[in-house]
Amino acid sequence: MGGTKPTFVPYTTFEKLTPANGEALTALGRCRINPLTCTESNDKFNSIFNKNVDQSKVDDTAEDAEVKASNKKLKKKYMKQGVAMAQKYIYETLKVDASIVDVEVLIQASMIIDSDGCIAACFLDAGCDKIAISGEEDELLKAMNSARVPKERLIAHFGSAPQVSNAIIEPLMAFTDSISITHSGSMKEEEYVDLLTRISKSIGPNMKAKDITVNIHVPALATDHDTEFVSMTSKYCSGKDTPNGNVFLIDPTPLQLGMSFASCIRTDRPDGLYTTVVCTRSGEALGLVYSSKESIVAALECGRGVYYSRSRNGLWRKGDTSGHFQTLHMIDVDCDGDAIRFVVTQRGDDCAAFCHLNTLTCWGEPRGIRHLEGTLKTRLQDAPEGSYTKRLFDDPDLLRDKLVEEAQELAEEEDKQHVAEELADVLYFAMAKAVKHGVSIDDAVAELDKRTRKVTRRKGDSKAFRIEAANKILQK
Repeated sequence: MGGTKPTFVPYTTFEKLTPANGEALTALGRCRINPLTCTESNDKFNSIFNKNVDQSKVDDTAEDAEVKASNKKLKKKYMKQGVAMAQKYIYETLKVDASIVDVEVLIQASMIIDSDGCIAACFLDAGCDKIAISGEEDELLKAMNSARVPKERLIAHFGSAPQVSNAIIEPLMAFTDSISITHSGSMKEEEYVDLLTRISKSIGPNMKAKDITVNIHVPALATDHDTEFVSMTSKYCSGKDTPNGNVFLIDPTPLQLGMSFASCIRTDRPDGLYTTVVCTRSGEALGLVYSSKESIVAALECGRGVYYSRSRNGLWRKGDTSGHFQTLHMIDVDCDGDAIRFVVTQRGDDCAAFCHLNTLTCWGEPRGIRHLEGTLKTRLQDAPEGSYTKRLFDDPDLLRDKLVEEAQELAEEEDKQHVAEELADVLYFAMAKAVKHGVSIDDAVAELDKRTRKVTRRKGDSKAFRIEAANKILQK
């Protein structure tokens, strides 16, 4: 199969549910969260808002140099506190891994304005992918201007299609390229087509309809297998001169979301199964399996790797018999919509093994940095006599000194081959430090992915006290 563009898949909007009590409904890779209506999250969100209001009220433009410096320091303190609170809210309260799930947070326009846009940057710096803003036309435009973040990180949200007037579309495009609408449950197909047509006609001369995304948020479908609205939206957002589009199901059950997702995937197998590649979050393929509609629903229900076993002729919850279970992070489809990918973290009591031969992958043991990680973990538990790695684990001063030494050698090297050699040394000692403290490659990948979301950037100047400390180590 191949050669045609796939239909898009549905995502989840959390209005009454939170991701924490909504099973694995974030596992399709994107979700919208309304913190003012999500149960058990309102107070914590308001605390974050108040911290950002405090930040916005600090005057760092004073003429007195000492006062100006002090206020800048205070503003930075509030900013860091706000981001830390937002990260805790996302990862601990909502239980969403924003390093792999694209999280949208819906914020009222008045809150953006009252915090002078600080709350928008705060949630983006904390790992969110986009900020959706809702409000009346004038207030919405003012909030979009106050946010002061890249336009691809903002969404203008409306409570219904009629609220999107022709007059507001073009001014909005100066601040965002995305519009979202709550489907009232009574919107007819012709109303939806009319909305797309009006948007296409109202944009300025420097934009094309395909540059705009229109996301529709619909109530959980009337019946568990009814995918009519998903299909309708897909049909009208796949044309050449129409906006792109997505469907978000509001507070769906795993059955509703899983069945809607499955309806968007194609298969040419007589048994109707979907070819599925299982990968780590850093992209290594662990193995090839098969999924059914029922197994996709089961995976969303429990947040684990669940597949269809052809030999057992039924569901296969990975790890129930072997102990090598998987934490599910994301399910997505390939470029032409005929293969699924499960992104997981492989677990296990004795070792992390996907294969029945007790290796991480079905292609044997990994190489490179993943192999190094496995070796270091083994050395930490049971090192042979005379192991240098064991010595590093037991002597924190030696490990610290070697990290500094090898980093300095890498910094000074110019020859390509020697740079590669010094980089390998740094990776070895850095991984020893990581493994000793229970940090995995996947943890580092997650941190890198989180940092790509940030909109507030530091200058990145060197720190004199760190250089001084390193020089003392090197001069021993």
